This record gives sequence, C-alpha cells and structure tokens, in this order.
Amino acid sequence: MTHSDRTTDTAPASAAPALTAQAPEDLARLFNERANAGDVEGLVALYEPDAVLAAGRVVATGHAEIRKFYADLLARKSDFPAAEALPAIRNGDLAMTFARLPNGTISTETARRQASGGWLWSIDQLKIKPLPVDKAD
Repeated sequence: MTHSDRTTDTAPASAAPALTAQAPEDLARLFNERANAGDVEGLVALYEPDAVLAAGRVVATGHAEIRKFYADLLARKSDFPAAEALPAIRNGDLAMTFARLPNGTISTETARRQASGGWLWSIDQLKIKPLPVDKAD
C-alpha cells in the first residue's frame, strides 16, 4: 500500500467534538471528559466568569476560585465515572441541569445560553445526597 492509498484516522474538522456546550445537557459530558483528562482550564471554561460553585463547605465564586477548586480536586482524584445526564428544564435562555452520579448523588446546576449560542453554568451545586428512604411509609 502506498502512502496515498492509506486512509487517515483524522476526522474532518466538522466532525470534531464541540468545545462549548451546544445544549445544556452537553455540559455534563464535557465536564466528565475534561475532568478525566485533568484539564483544569477546560473545566473552568464550562462556567460563566462570575459563576458560583458549591461543593459541600466550599463555595467558589468566579473563574479564579473555581480554577483553584478544580486544581486541588484533580490533584487528589483522577477518575471521574460518567454521570447520567438527566433532562434539563428550560425557560428561555436559562436551564436547570441535573446529573446522577454512579453513587446516587445528584448534581444540579443553572446554565445560561450565551450570546454565542453556547451554554455555560452560572450556578453549580456539585453534590446533593439523596435522603434515606423512610421504611415506615
């Protein structure tokens, strides 16, 4: 086989994955891809510049604090199992997004459509643990 006969594994530019979320539900997938790649800047890019991220006792506001949070998190953890993205609830340029983690924990976020048409998180509550089931009911 000559060089000109070989096909390349390079996908055309139009088939490249989107760098920004084209729908609010895309944010969870992009988060997972970037977290597993150790891409702190890619994670920060999923948020509006003045976004708020709440993770337990930690509340990070703005890109600088969110960057520090993810740099610290990725330094301690390297595996982020895929979350199940649940259907978003939309109202115009706002959307509530939800994801169920493999351990049952839910994350919930508020996303906003940007002037570019893409979506970014403005508020992110990383973990909401389900309440225990009351067996008396």
